[in-house]
Amino acid sequence: MKSIEANLIRLALKGDQRAFADLVGMYQDKLYHLAYRMLYNRQEAEDAVQETFLRVFRNMERYDESMKFSTWIYRITTNLAIDRLRRRKPGFSLDAEVPEHDGLDGYSMFASEDASPEDEVLLSETQRIIRAAIETLPPKYKSVMVLRYLEDLSLQEISDVLDMPVTTIKTRVHRGREFLRKKLEHKL
Repeated sequence: MKSIEANLIRLALKGDQRAFADLVGMYQDKLYHLAYRMLYNRQEAEDAVQETFLRVFRNMERYDESMKFSTWIYRITTNLAIDRLRRRKPGFSLDAEVPEHDGLDGYSMFASEDASPEDEVLLSETQRIIRAAIETLPPKYKSVMVLRYLEDLSLQEISDVLDMPVTTIKTRVHRGREFLRKKLEHKL
């Protein structure tokens, strides 16, 4: 039995634009959340999702129906987010003063990012501290931690998304947790 996604891809390959639009509708929010959790930047997350769908569109004929579509599309998004993380300037600190804004640090820039008053209330201090700690993870650990704990994927699913052995994923989850524990032990 073919998945809904596989059927939509077959229709899209035959020129059915609505089928591809249905795929976009099914995955755009999920991919945005994944990308945002990895990048913590709305514009970059939106760009990563848009690029994901462009790659899916261009490579639909390569999709292997024996593989879960969600695994394939999550892999593309994760790899794009990792690429963006690697391209960022190293050494950026949220504690550093923002050059264009006297007296403001990186944290104050996050708070002003289109957040509604209700969103600001919901964002607790603990969440902010944990988010900042996750942001400092090296990309290879960050991607695994986001997929495991924020996207709630199993170790096998993460292995499929990142195309790595499950044992490597387990090691990275362990090291990511240790990294976070050390970062957070005096802050929480």
